[in-house]
Amino acid sequence: MPEVIFSGPAGRLEGRYQAPKKKGAPIAIVLHPHPQFGGTMNNQIVYNLFYTFANRGFAALRFNFRGVGRSQGAFDHGSGELSDAAAALDWVQSVNPEAKSCWIAGVSFGSWIGMQLLMRRPEIEGFISIAAMANRYDFTFLAPCPSSGLFVHGSEDRVAPAREVIPVIEKVKTQKGVIIEHQMVEGANHFFDGKVDELTQTVDTYLDKRLGAKPEGA
Repeated sequence: MPEVIFSGPAGRLEGRYQAPKKKGAPIAIVLHPHPQFGGTMNNQIVYNLFYTFANRGFAALRFNFRGVGRSQGAFDHGSGELSDAAAALDWVQSVNPEAKSCWIAGVSFGSWIGMQLLMRRPEIEGFISIAAMANRYDFTFLAPCPSSGLFVHGSEDRVAPAREVIPVIEKVKTQKGVIIEHQMVEGANHFFDGKVDELTQTVDTYLDKRLGAKPEGA
């Protein structure tokens, strides 16, 4: 899993990239939680999501937003981080020019950034949104949501209670041709402490349904 450095709007961005074995493989980008509350690309959920996609043959990238780790720049309250995510997608597409589709996955703050990127990039055909903070960030821009995907929450999340995001999800569900699923991981808090394996299995099951079972040997 090579370390990569690529250009972002505020300077260099640091990432980890897993190249696909086959040309034309889809792209997956995983976005980490809030930079000012310890969020990095090495977050346990981000790490697991990254390998969930890599093991399915995706061209997978996780990276640090501006001002985190060795990424240059400073926290920009979401606007700059969205530009970073767009630059990350541009970079993966530049090294995978045959890729025709992309998935975006985000955790907490990263979920909010990922869903905004989804609205701007038509090649994104699926999403995984973990612990979306609909109580702190405005998700009303998802009207209509252009792609189907999965929201996952912990039943014991006190930072972003599931009851805050369910009305958002229900609103999106009404859009024609888009199927939004919502899964709960019982007993999990916002950080899925002790429940990351259950979370990963939930995501895997959803991807099996959307993409088919993992390749042999994965």
